[in-house]
Amino acid sequence: MTDCLFCKIINGEIPCYKIYEDEHTFVFLDIGPVSKGHSLIVPKVHAQAMQEGSLDEALSIMKTVYTIAPVILKALGASGYNLGMNHGLSGGQDIFHTHLHFMPRYDGVPRKFEKQKVEKEELEKIAELIREAF
Repeated sequence: MTDCLFCKIINGEIPCYKIYEDEHTFVFLDIGPVSKGHSLIVPKVHAQAMQEGSLDEALSIMKTVYTIAPVILKALGASGYNLGMNHGLSGGQDIFHTHLHFMPRYDGVPRKFEKQKVEKEELEKIAELIREAF
């Protein structure tokens, strides 16, 4: 899809803080994170919502969670995580390309879902820590 922000990121037309990629998924840091290491898991095949894509594409998202979760937790010292997927405008979806939010959580840090402003240098540092852990 030519107008999709995430398709442009996957295709390298827009820069991102990529942390992982496989045959079916692309993972990068959210630039408005709710926690340190908040990442987006995006299928490479465009579908506005999960049910518009194939079952294999949906399963590939969870396979990627299984792969990246222990790496991110160890790399950043997180002790847990939340997963979130918004579907449709009424569900809070603002980028209409299927994606799953992976939000690391830390002992002693209150769980919030408010976006934070993080400097580019900090995002790059976080992405590098995660990439080095693979």
